[in-house]
Amino acid sequence: MHKRRLLKGAAAAALALLAPAWAAAQAFPPKPTVTIVVGFAAGGAADAAARVIGKKLGENLGITVVIDNKPGAGGNIAHQFVAKGPSDGATLLFGSVGPLTVAPHLMKLGYDPVKDLAPITMGVNFPNVLVVHAGLKIRTLAEFIDYAKKNPGKLDYASTGPGSASHLAGEMLNHMAKIETVHIPYKGGAPAMQDLLAGRVASYYSTYSTAQPHIDSGALVPLASTGPKRLAALPNVPTIAESGFPGYSATNWYAFLASSKVPAAILDRWNVELVKVLKSPEVAAELNKHGMPPQPGTREDLAREIERETATWGKVIRERKIVVQ
Repeated sequence: MHKRRLLKGAAAAALALLAPAWAAAQAFPPKPTVTIVVGFAAGGAADAAARVIGKKLGENLGITVVIDNKPGAGGNIAHQFVAKGPSDGATLLFGSVGPLTVAPHLMKLGYDPVKDLAPITMGVNFPNVLVVHAGLKIRTLAEFIDYAKKNPGKLDYASTGPGSASHLAGEMLNHMAKIETVHIPYKGGAPAMQDLLAGRVASYYSTYSTAQPHIDSGALVPLASTGPKRLAALPNVPTIAESGFPGYSATNWYAFLASSKVPAAILDRWNVELVKVLKSPEVAAELNKHGMPPQPGTREDLAREIERETATWGKVIRERKIVVQ
């Protein structure tokens, strides 16, 4: 009996010591101010989507949500910041396909996207659209490719950084069309668009939300979209695949992740809250208006998508011998 009492006492003491840490791990929201880190400059598609989602998240939870733009290196600066950052669950990453699935095949990173980042939910998934400056007098993808073949190395295209979805979209078309367009990396969609409008770069594999007002004004000409089917907002603009390059597909997506050191209970709760936001009619309507349909899912869904695209882009990069310029 005496030994049993000692064991019960030891167990109770251990639980008492663990209780504060356990309670802290379960506390939600982790802090009254939560930060969503975005890897691209303010004004671009990732920033716009994060702000729409963050606003509703703050309203639902009664907290302050801050959008922290950390552009550079195709989004890798932001991803490393979160991967190596605080583990209290108050810092979320609005991660993107490039740093998570492409960059590991192209460059040495200061973090491991799989080991150092924990998936929460997919956010939005959408194709880009290849647009050119109206001053080029190019009106179709066929004319674009014809010009590139007659003037190798003279046409360039903007991207949101090395290893980004827009970078790989251009490299894939280079390979499939046997052309040589020059990659010009930027720190986000907004600065890329500024240079395109100014005529300092010829083309850009842009998100529809970034390009839409300039397409409407006639400053930019949409040639083709990069996904498996046409953009609903641009029904008369063909896909690259149906324009003579079957099998071409390069979609873009942004997803929520956090440091892998964040307790699983907090990650699970963030999934519940973010899925609720992404499913809300007003958020879905706003994101769809910008050509970025929401795609909420489970943590496991996102993990599988990252694994699948990592394998896909690794194969593409090896076969096409793509290197970062």
